[in-house]
Amino acid sequence: MFVRTYAGAISGIDAVAVSVEVDITGGGLGMYLVGLPDNAVKESEQRIRAAFGNSGERMSGRKVVVNLAPADLRKEGSGFDLPIAVGILAAMERVAAGAVADTMFVGELSLDGSLKPVRGVLPLAIRARDAGLRRIVLPADNAAEAAVVEGVEVLGAESLREVIDCLNGVTEIAPARPAAGEDAAFPGTCYGEDFADVKGQGHAKRALEIAAAGGHNVILVGSPGSGKTMLARRLPTILPPLTPEEALETTKIHSVAGKIAAAGGLMTRRPFRAPHHLTSQVALIGGGQSPSPGEVSLAHNGVLFLDELPEFGRSVLEVLRQPLEERRVVVSRARYSVEYPANFILVAAMNPCPCGYYNHPARECVCSPGTVHRYMGRISGPLMDRIDLHVEVTPVAPAELAAAAPGEPSAAIRERVVRARGMQAERFRNLPGVHTNAMMNSAMLTEYCRLDAASAALLERAMERLALSARAYDRIRRVARTIADLAGRGRIGASDVAEAINYRSLDRGGWGQ
Repeated sequence: MFVRTYAGAISGIDAVAVSVEVDITGGGLGMYLVGLPDNAVKESEQRIRAAFGNSGERMSGRKVVVNLAPADLRKEGSGFDLPIAVGILAAMERVAAGAVADTMFVGELSLDGSLKPVRGVLPLAIRARDAGLRRIVLPADNAAEAAVVEGVEVLGAESLREVIDCLNGVTEIAPARPAAGEDAAFPGTCYGEDFADVKGQGHAKRALEIAAAGGHNVILVGSPGSGKTMLARRLPTILPPLTPEEALETTKIHSVAGKIAAAGGLMTRRPFRAPHHLTSQVALIGGGQSPSPGEVSLAHNGVLFLDELPEFGRSVLEVLRQPLEERRVVVSRARYSVEYPANFILVAAMNPCPCGYYNHPARECVCSPGTVHRYMGRISGPLMDRIDLHVEVTPVAPAELAAAAPGEPSAAIRERVVRARGMQAERFRNLPGVHTNAMMNSAMLTEYCRLDAASAALLERAMERLALSARAYDRIRRVARTIADLAGRGRIGASDVAEAINYRSLDRGGWGQ
C-alpha cells in the first residue's frame, strides 16, 4: 500500500516541506530509505523498530520503501523519525491514511517509544501553515514554541503510542497554546540590569545612547575595572522593544540553533551574545558539518559583545567584515550554501595597552610607545573602519562611586532612543531594508547628511589638525545625523559634528606615541 504524509527540512532559518512517501510491497524484506538522507536519518530504522516493539506495534515483514521528496534536498537530523514511523503505520493500515494526509509530523523517537524534542520547530510550523496543512504533530516539549504560529493546529505528544491513538480517534490531544508573554504594554523591556546602576561614566553612557539610537557599532577602550562590561551589558535595556516581525525572525534563528527555552514562545527581549575570545570562526560566523547559525546571527536584532577584542584571533575578527557591512552571512560549503541574517550592534571592549594602564589618571603605564602601538594594531583597519564610535572609558573616582544618587534609568534613555528611531523610520520609509542611520550608503549620506558651511569647515579643520583618516569622514556624518535626531533636529549643526568628531579617538594620529 502507498501512503504520503509530510515532514520538514531546515534550510538556513526557513523550512522546506518534505513529502514522506511510504510503499509496502510483497517482494523482498527490510526497510529502504531514499531521498538523500544523512546518517542520523538513516539510523531512524533501528529507532523505529525498537519504538514499535515498545509501543505494542510491529514492523512489516515485507519490503518497506521510504522516499523523502524532493530527493535532491539533503535531509538532516532525527526529526524525521516520527513522520517515517507514522507513514509506515498508515501503509500497514494500523493508522487511517486519511488522518495523516493533511498533517506534518516532527520528532525524534526514543527506543521506548517516547518523543524527544528537536530544534527548528518554529520555522517548520510556519512552513506547515504556508503549505496549507491543517495541523502539525510534534513532541510535547516543542509544542509551546510552535504554538505561536497562527493558522495551524499544534498537537504536542509524549509518545508514539499517544500519536497512534490520536490518529485513530481513541484519544484526543488538546491543541497547544502560546506561552504567556511579558507585560503587553512594554514587551521585552524588563531586564535585570539598568543604566541607573552605573555611577558616573556620562561620556560613555552618552555614546551608548547614540549607538542605540542610530544602530552604530562602538568600541570601549579603558583600563581594567573601568566599567566597560557593565556598560555593554546594559545596552539592550535602552534599545527599542522588538517589533512582532523582529521577534518572529529572532525566535526562528534561536529555534534553528536549538536555543529556545523549554517554556517556548516568542522572544521578547533583544538578544545579547558575548562569545569568549577563544571562539572559532565557525562558532562566530555559523556553518559547520550540520549548518547552524553562529554568534553573529544569534545576536540578530540585538547586541554582539566582544570583550578583550585584541585577544581574538585575527582570522576570527576578519570574518566579521562581511556581516558588519552586509548585515547577513552567506556560508558556502561543498554540500550546501545557507544564508543567515546578522543585523546586530557590535560592542567591542579592550584595554588601551598590554598592561592596561595607558592614559590612566592614577597608575603608570609600563608599556613603551611601540608596544602600545603594536597592541592597538592587532585590530585591522578594515574592521575598525566599520566601528562608528570610539569611546575612552576612564575609571570613576571613589567619591563618585560612593555617591548614593543613582544614575538615569534605562527607561528614560530608551524613550529618547525610540523617538530618534521614529524619525529614522519616517526618513527611510521608502527605502526597503534601511531602518537606521548606520545603514546609510554613500548616496543616502549625500541626501540626508548635508552639512552647512560652518559644520563643513569644522569637519575639514578636524580632519587636518587631528590627523583623522579619510574613512572617518562618512562615519562622523552618520553619527552627527543620529545626534541631531536625538535632539529632534531636522538639520545637522556644528555642535552635532563636533560631538561626532570626539568619538573618533582611535583614528587620531599619535595614539600610543
